[in-house]
Amino acid sequence: MEADDHRTDARWDFAGPVLAAPLDAAIIGYGDMGYTGDSGLDLRVAGAAVVTVLIEFGERGLSVEDADGRRALGGFVAGLPVEPMHVRGERVRCVEVRMSPTRAYSMLGIAASDLGRGAVALEDLWGERARRLREQLAAGSTWDERFALTKTFLAQCERPTRTPDPEVLAGWSRILDSGGRVRIGELADSVGWSHKRLWSRFESQIGLTPKRAAMLVRFRSAVDGLVSGRPAADVALDCGYSDQAHLCRDVSAFAARTPGALRASYLPPIARYRHRAWGRFVQYAAVPPGR
Repeated sequence: MEADDHRTDARWDFAGPVLAAPLDAAIIGYGDMGYTGDSGLDLRVAGAAVVTVLIEFGERGLSVEDADGRRALGGFVAGLPVEPMHVRGERVRCVEVRMSPTRAYSMLGIAASDLGRGAVALEDLWGERARRLREQLAAGSTWDERFALTKTFLAQCERPTRTPDPEVLAGWSRILDSGGRVRIGELADSVGWSHKRLWSRFESQIGLTPKRAAMLVRFRSAVDGLVSGRPAADVALDCGYSDQAHLCRDVSAFAARTPGALRASYLPPIARYRHRAWGRFVQYAAVPPGR
């Protein structure tokens, strides 16, 4: 398993993305080179239609400010319900994984809805195994070795018998296929369930209600347009918002920023790299219905 891209500049060492196809996941890596005068890692993180696992294996860890306050963490997991957060650190080295929430359901050991609105510490989910993984990543000599360690760790966490219902998978696929522009009222009818049952099972297995999940997928599509420099009014039209004000409300809800401020937050090198590396992975790739 080799990184598709590996680049180094005076401030950052980047690697990836590497696809972990059996896990419906992708992995990237980045490390702060300790450039004099650089502020280190400083990311404003908005909601995404993926489950994110961030593992820091340097010596200083991360400072995470989220819905639960400010904490020092060695890594975290963030689900779909996560609210905007601020992640900072100096001389950090990180492996970051994004996976489909349908696959995360079988790996986390808890319901997706139990992840809550903030970052969940790795140790709270995986205990001593998370600490050993961080030690192994720190001892690794190449990104390819670290990516292999991470993939093995996640595969060992998976519970193959714990999979979302086919009806939930079908609903999630329709939301992704439509870019979040599906008619929510038709979802339950399309899978043959009552609205109440679909809403309950969808939230417990994906992490959000179908309506909120569709809003999030549409928001991520809008982010791509805004970051590319397109006018907010054009992005709103193309993504199916009723008007620019509607787009602004969703950007505020998921990123706690205006469209202009969100675009500016992608200017630092690390933010630009992460956006390019992730591309359109998972949030726009439907998972085939069925177990």
